[in-house]
Amino acid sequence: MPTPSGKLRWGILGVAHINNRLLPSFRKAANADLRAIASRSPERARAAATAAGIPVAHGSYDALLADPDIDAVYIPLPNTLHAEWTRRAAEHGKHVLCEKPLCPTAAEAQQVVDFCHARGVKLMDGFMWPHHPRTTQIRKFLDGGGVGEVRRVAGSFTFPLPLDPRNIRLQAELAGGSLLDVGCYPVFGIRWAFGAEPVRAFATARTLHGVDVEMNGILWTEDGRTATFDCGFTLPLRQWLEITGSEGVVRIPEMWVPRQPSFFVEREGRGVEEVRVAEDDQIQHMLEDFGRAVLDGRPVSPPPEEAVRTLRVLDALARSAREGREVAV
Repeated sequence: MPTPSGKLRWGILGVAHINNRLLPSFRKAANADLRAIASRSPERARAAATAAGIPVAHGSYDALLADPDIDAVYIPLPNTLHAEWTRRAAEHGKHVLCEKPLCPTAAEAQQVVDFCHARGVKLMDGFMWPHHPRTTQIRKFLDGGGVGEVRRVAGSFTFPLPLDPRNIRLQAELAGGSLLDVGCYPVFGIRWAFGAEPVRAFATARTLHGVDVEMNGILWTEDGRTATFDCGFTLPLRQWLEITGSEGVVRIPEMWVPRQPSFFVEREGRGVEEVRVAEDDQIQHMLEDFGRAVLDGRPVSPPPEEAVRTLRVLDALARSAREGREVAV
């Protein structure tokens, strides 16, 4: 869908702090034109627009969705609002990049995906790491047999968070908890590395304020391969993925938010090889990839169905932690 400027005209629903991570990338993205931002408070919308140099401030989310000069929206709202505002955006013909997780559960996410497909709008789950050139390079390396058959995967994403119940990440009514906030990264990474779906899950969790603040999990594929992960708000920053094959190991530090995007390959008798990748802006790539999907009529990659598949695993892990037993995915 070409626009007068030849760029995708964006609006942001909400003035969440995470916007600060995306705003520099919006400015760099070659096919993005950030035109508007909305808040339920007109004053906050104007303040955010002024601070970021965004031309238009809307005093409600509905006003932004009704703006004919907006083609696509980014939704950084709390998890429980993703489905409602993605649907409303789709009803207005707006394409949607929604902050992860797409929804709190797989069933809700599937309904949202179906809704957007029915209305002919593009939908992307806002994971950034799949868009980094390093991810493409590792995928080619694995698919080329770089470490043989992938047999085991392990991953982590933790960071220290003050355990203040006023934080939306710690509010059960807003679908908080570390599994949905950061555990979704290694779980998606495990699925991506295996190229297969887990069929069984077991997890243990520490809960506080009605949400998990730590979780450890084990996943099994149909052919018996295993993966482990941990996530949480109580440990230092850890964000890595390790992929073990029949002939070697790939270790990826800073997998989810890379600052120095190298990865390391270790094969028997050959020592450790560091593969250096140029520093890059994965958020810029995500915005440009989504823009090309809309402007050129291409499929969204990764497709939104990937969000549903990851959420099926997250649902099973949460159920396992609650029930204290292994469950089917």
